[in-house]
Amino acid sequence: MDYNNHALSAAETIFALRERVKELTCLYKITDLANRSDLSFEEFMTQVLKVIPRSMQYPSATGCRIQIDGKNYDSPDLESGTETIRVPISAHNQVRGAIELFYLDSANVKFIPEEEQLLKGVAVQLALVLERKKVEEDGIKLQEQLRFADRLATIGQLSAGIAHEISEPLSGILEFGKRAKTLYQIPPEAEAELQSIVASALHAREVVRKLMLFARQVPPKMRKINLNKLIEEGLYFLENSCVKQGINLVRELQDNLPDIVADSSLMQQVLVNLSINAIQAMPDGGILTIRTSAAPETVELQISDTGIGMDEELLKKVFVPFFTTKDVEQGTGLGLPVVHGIISAHQGSIRVESSPENGTTIHISLKINPL
Repeated sequence: MDYNNHALSAAETIFALRERVKELTCLYKITDLANRSDLSFEEFMTQVLKVIPRSMQYPSATGCRIQIDGKNYDSPDLESGTETIRVPISAHNQVRGAIELFYLDSANVKFIPEEEQLLKGVAVQLALVLERKKVEEDGIKLQEQLRFADRLATIGQLSAGIAHEISEPLSGILEFGKRAKTLYQIPPEAEAELQSIVASALHAREVVRKLMLFARQVPPKMRKINLNKLIEEGLYFLENSCVKQGINLVRELQDNLPDIVADSSLMQQVLVNLSINAIQAMPDGGILTIRTSAAPETVELQISDTGIGMDEELLKKVFVPFFTTKDVEQGTGLGLPVVHGIISAHQGSIRVESSPENGTTIHISLKINPL
């Protein structure tokens, strides 16, 4: 009898050791897969789904499903069963999904506590992978932002140089045009052409002014202003355009909005530029909403339209100077970059939300008391 008990105990020990080896092998293989830079996340998950069932007591009867951020990753030919274990996956103190194992109904077997412990170890490994993946994605975004900032700085320097070079000859053209109209006897047909030259020079000077503003060569004149009052004044000139295009202009202005320190003419330009962009995005009519609100240290401005919207590729380029989807007659591609420059000069922030056919919302945050 003692011999039989000893033999049974030895068999149990061997079985337990064999299971522990499988579990350790599983964790080692998942760690090894996580450290492979040649695998995409999808490929990594495919390999993990092959490794986990092999570490169970009955691999051929085991199915595995991993849920991450609402997406399911299933082992091949997955069949669910009534016997299951489920362990959550948490990364950055947030539940991102879970690992679920099934023993097929026909197998008539149950999971043992050690297998659940193994699953918890696997969940920790997957959480580390998710955290590392987020760090890598954040690093890529940061690099893109740095490249974008560097590109903006370079274009700003070029713009300033170009603006200064063009400014002087433009002034000469305008001066000549104005003097020619008053000093010389000019035929009516030539006077019309001269007027066209002056108008074109004025347009060019406005582009130069925007270039200098984008390059921050024009210092803002800061004083206390009320954004609600400025909006009412600015929209007065846009209401007719809205009516003609079948656009409903909605004001949602918070009462008793705190004053901000800003350049009123530049903020007026921000409002007009963004409102015109919104109107042009709604050729068949829609709703233009201007909204203000106050936060503890900032005043928030939102300009929303129900227009054609933008996809992710266009969103990445909205602040790139001279990039535009409009016809030549409709814009130079300096509108949003100039707005970005104005808001940055006021130590504020600007963010764009948009998607195709769902309109666009511009979020602007301005400090009440900038340093």
